[in-house]
Amino acid sequence: MHIIGIICEYNPFHNGHLYHLNKIKELFPNSLIILILNGYFTQRGDLSILSKKDKTLISLQNNIDLIIELPFIFGTQSADTFANTSLYILNKLKCEYLVFGSESNDIDSIIKMVNYTIDNKEEYNKEVKKYLDAGYNYPTSLAKALNMNFNFKSNDLLGISYVKSIIENKYHIKPLTIERTNDYLDLLDNSEIVSATNIRNKLLNNENIEKYLPQRENIQKISLNNYFDYLKYKIITDDHLDRYLSVDEGIDNCLKKVINEVNNIEELIEKVKSKRYTYNKIRRMLVHILMGLTKEDNQNIKMDYIKVLGFNNKGKDYLNKIKKDLDISLIPNKDSLVYQYELRCASIYDLVVKEDNLKWEKSNKPLKYK
Repeated sequence: MHIIGIICEYNPFHNGHLYHLNKIKELFPNSLIILILNGYFTQRGDLSILSKKDKTLISLQNNIDLIIELPFIFGTQSADTFANTSLYILNKLKCEYLVFGSESNDIDSIIKMVNYTIDNKEEYNKEVKKYLDAGYNYPTSLAKALNMNFNFKSNDLLGISYVKSIIENKYHIKPLTIERTNDYLDLLDNSEIVSATNIRNKLLNNENIEKYLPQRENIQKISLNNYFDYLKYKIITDDHLDRYLSVDEGIDNCLKKVINEVNNIEELIEKVKSKRYTYNKIRRMLVHILMGLTKEDNQNIKMDYIKVLGFNNKGKDYLNKIKKDLDISLIPNKDSLVYQYELRCASIYDLVVKEDNLKWEKSNKPLKYK
């Protein structure tokens, strides 16, 4: 039996995700699938339109065998941090393959690029910085630094971070790609398979999104804008914004200067974004301010447990088989900063969705599915 790892946010779970799972089952008919799942907030700094519990249940209903939490602290940082933590967990769980969506579907080129960046780290980083300082965006700067004709897009960039983590940590995990069938930036596509970004945009524009989803989902029509008043209050009243993760020197004053001139998150981002501060970086920064995630806490953080969100019988049997060899707890450490921030996430998420996700978080009982 092959042990396959996938890393997803399911925001929401759509036809493209089902396509991804079906392709994995074609490649590995006799396999067990482990999902590393982001929770209430996403890597790009947005609010999940499905709760972590609902995403776990949907995953089980679509024959994923074992669902593991990617904690908030790691899941809302840069691609490298997001990838490193996900691969750390998959390695602990003895994963053999990582299968991810890719626009290029060219794993050999991705591996070649990663090896070059590792072997020429200092020179490569200088080149990337040079092109960023010249005003190019990150994908273009990457391509120019590598001197390669490669059209970097979202999943390929994340794939580079995945492969980099595998190689640098010498994990015995083989990366494989499945070709992505759409462009996540295309908000007008009405095909059966469109990106999650497209679907969320349609939802906010009151369009019917049922054709893009394989099943009914408990979707919340929410975004980071629902927290704008909370954020505004915190930016106005907190004299030490620079203590929060992602808040670099200078942008704290900029936030305070413009906060009373704007009416929503989009307007705020437009006021402060620059070559140095990209759209997604600012969104992540705002989430960290909202959550009160400090730089000090982030420095002291460590992955001291693996939390199981759900499993079916096959997943349960696999856990029982390997748990005696694990050197990390499968029971959340209630004194852990990771755990405390996860509870805080659930509490803040509940402010908008009016549910009791905090109660489920505190129960620490995985969802079970036959």
